[in-house]
Amino acid sequence: MNHDFDYPVQETRPILIVEDSEEDFHALQRFLRRSSTVIPVQWCRNGEQALMFLSPTNDELGESVTHPALIVLDLNLPGIDGRELLRQIKQNERLKTIPVVVFTTSNNPKDIAACHQYGVKSYIIKPINIDQLKRDVQTLVEYWSAATSLPNYSEN
Repeated sequence: MNHDFDYPVQETRPILIVEDSEEDFHALQRFLRRSSTVIPVQWCRNGEQALMFLSPTNDELGESVTHPALIVLDLNLPGIDGRELLRQIKQNERLKTIPVVVFTTSNNPKDIAACHQYGVKSYIIKPINIDQLKRDVQTLVEYWSAATSLPNYSEN
């Protein structure tokens, strides 16, 4: 795939958003598009889809998966919920170094503590106010796309 973008290959890796709410996903996507950094986005609506996306081969051709640069994870998902997905990601040698940011409505102290024990990089409670949501997403994008240096993941 040929890109005419003017930024390092590392930044072309997608952000994986695991979110069952179409409305929340589209809000995140809208704010990501307004960012000064072009970031591809992959969307999985539940834990099962995310695990399939993150598997070593995720298509009929058996091509290797490109690790996402970042996973934005809702906890309250149907089926395999975000808590279980996070546990599986962080226990997988191939996936555990991918930064995960929890973006959820849960303000339960037990969820916050458990997620940090599994190594999330941030825990953001979804704001009700759209202006605050915009600021939170803008801060998230700026931090992960401009302020941090992520490893160049390679498949074994």
